[in-house]
Amino acid sequence: MQVTETEIAGVYVLRPQPHHDDRGFFTRTFDAAIAREHGIELGAQAQDSQSRSHRGVVRGLHGRSGRGEAKLVRCAHGAVLDTVIDIRPDSATFGRRLELRLDDTEFAHLYVPPGMLHGFQALTETADVCYRIDRPHDPSEDLAVRHDDPELAIAWPLPVSVVSPRDAAAPSWRELLVSLGRG
Repeated sequence: MQVTETEIAGVYVLRPQPHHDDRGFFTRTFDAAIAREHGIELGAQAQDSQSRSHRGVVRGLHGRSGRGEAKLVRCAHGAVLDTVIDIRPDSATFGRRLELRLDDTEFAHLYVPPGMLHGFQALTETADVCYRIDRPHDPSEDLAVRHDDPELAIAWPLPVSVVSPRDAAAPSWRELLVSLGRG
């Protein structure tokens, strides 16, 4: 597995090395020992989740307050444009955004450390996204920013077909900055 740090400190892309043959392919989707070599530790409380979205759906932008949460994200079926925004108050890359295509062809995984907003848009008719999260979900720590915030100006590659009512009602980037003492 190849591990590469991105331009946002602590955010890594993990690329498995699939074996292809006449039957299809086999790939290791996670290796804790290799992850630990790069400081990626999801801990004993890790929780696995999966979402299924249809073409054009946007999920996010979501984050956690308090200790935050670390997660390893991959697209098991289809393709998504994954987006991460650094909201760590003391980070040199605060406010910086990373966009990465995740799909079921290259098998790239995105390690998202605590202190990030995360979201994605489904690019294929069906996209299954799998998450390995370092601790149980606590709804009282939920943070969100609108996917269409004009200050962030995320250029989603497809027209947005559906967002949840919660995501549609999310605050703006500016409101999040104020709540973090940065605005």
